Amino acid sequence: MITKSPDPKEAGRNWESPEVAERWRRTQARRDEHIGPATEMMLDLAGLQTGHRVLDVAAGTGGQTVLAARRVGPSGYVLATDLSAAMLNVATEAARKAGLTNIETRVVDAHNLDGEAESFDRVICRSGLMLFSDPPKVLRQIHRVLKRGGKFAALVFSAEEKNPYQGIPFSIVRRLGGKTPPHFSLGDPQRLRDTSRDAGFVDITVRPVSLPRHFSSVAEVIQGLKETIFIREAMANLADAEREQAWFQIEQELGRRQGSDGLALPGEMLIAVGTK
Repeated sequence: MITKSPDPKEAGRNWESPEVAERWRRTQARRDEHIGPATEMMLDLAGLQTGHRVLDVAAGTGGQTVLAARRVGPSGYVLATDLSAAMLNVATEAARKAGLTNIETRVVDAHNLDGEAESFDRVICRSGLMLFSDPPKVLRQIHRVLKRGGKFAALVFSAEEKNPYQGIPFSIVRRLGGKTPPHFSLGDPQRLRDTSRDAGFVDITVRPVSLPRHFSSVAEVIQGLKETIFIREAMANLADAEREQAWFQIEQELGRRQGSDGLALPGEMLIAVGTK
């Protein structure tokens, strides 16, 4: 049975709102648990070391910021940047609770990073690069602020068909006339390599990482999706009847995948690493 969801028109892509930050904070533990292995692999491949200066682009509520800060230690430094001050407030609180004093937050548009040239040893970006309006420009900015020999590492979604948790709702919403976000815009490994190379990086590697999800029921999936801002945004320009139809079709499609022990949904992300 489909339950009534909040009106997506109330959400919008207002990343700076306290309401969005609070929703992100509530789902932080669940999100970090799911994406944690891929995050650790991203940090491994970036080669974070004690004493490094690290820039975290599109840091959000700072789950990966805290992990990076622990790796670089008290002699290191992590600058977490995001467009949303409300998101960064959550990151600041997470750093305080973790007892970390080597994290600074700053509201910054990634398309125009304000750091000095060659001022960071490493740059990381978890689940943000594919969402920017101009990823190539962001990568050029990252290249500019990295020290010579420094590395960047980004975690992005792979192809839509490999991520049915997001892919099923997005494809259904598109068929009904909704506009879906660019989650999978860098999901082709070759495109990701080429975009990084065009920004000036060398020794580029792209590695897939599997991130499957398991749910006890379709109802559990639907509940999670209705708390997801990207789904709410995608449905924002649909009429009420179209939105109801979208949820019905999503439920039907997920129901085909449910077995006796729930739903097992595959997932995949890509980790791109490049050197200046």
